[in-house]
Amino acid sequence: MICKPTNVSFTSISTGGSFASTCGGSSLLAADLVNPDAQKPNRRKRASSADTHNPTAQVETNVLIALAFILGSATTLGTSAIYRRFFKRIRNAHWVTPNLLKRKRWITGVVTSVGDADNFRLYHTPGFGWRGPFKFRHIPTGIRKLSGKTIHIRMAGIDAPELSHFNRPAQPYSAEALAWLKENIEGRRIKCQLLQRDRFHRVVGVPLLPRRRWWRLWPRNLSLEMVRAGWAVVYEQAGAEYGEVGKDPYLLAQAEAQSARKGIWQGGTDIETPAEYKKRYRTAEEARIEEELDAPEPEGDPENKASSRF
Repeated sequence: MICKPTNVSFTSISTGGSFASTCGGSSLLAADLVNPDAQKPNRRKRASSADTHNPTAQVETNVLIALAFILGSATTLGTSAIYRRFFKRIRNAHWVTPNLLKRKRWITGVVTSVGDADNFRLYHTPGFGWRGPFKFRHIPTGIRKLSGKTIHIRMAGIDAPELSHFNRPAQPYSAEALAWLKENIEGRRIKCQLLQRDRFHRVVGVPLLPRRRWWRLWPRNLSLEMVRAGWAVVYEQAGAEYGEVGKDPYLLAQAEAQSARKGIWQGGTDIETPAEYKKRYRTAEEARIEEELDAPEPEGDPENKASSRF
């Protein structure tokens, strides 16, 4: 069968025309005859569409997205944990959380002041940048600038002679004990283990002094050193904390100071301990208050009493 072209029209291909030929109901574009690769983009589109609906490719894409999300979340959580552990500053005792006390957290800081012979103020200095050639973080100076920015630490395991408070006289050797503590700790950088919170909202802690001599392998426990020097006694009241070493080393250090007659033991072992001193004044205060409550009201003029009723 010979096919004869009918209804043939030519238009300049350069001007975008087409050559149409009809043969057995079929129609071809002249542009397709001239450029047979014109249909290739359509085949590529169909191939990409087939890849999109490929279940294996879709699963791989979902797995990659999930891995990226997990990796990003882990990085964020890890960075946050590192910041809280090594760089976040504990501003004061109210910032010491129960979790920190439960884990017996060790912190580093500088002692800014010593208020009594068994407690002090610590400025927490986490991370780096506080000293050395690359120092860019600074500790405030002055009572006003340090207000609310230090942790009030109560030294664990010891009780030092009481200074004069609330119109009560000071105990013997209280000034000497305070001077010893200031000389050894004030203005120095120390490590401190946070143990618990006492009824005065102070943080009970074990302070460690950095070694002063190169042959010392470990830092010194300041509480033990103070008992050994004879300027404090072992605290044995309810809720006493002694840190990792326990109570026995404290009792041994106290026995050594007593036998050597150091510090408060210069006149012998028959002394009033700080706990006994506080108990004596507390009992006297309670008796005074009870006496005032039980005292009868003074009798006055009956006429004044009658007028006071109206």
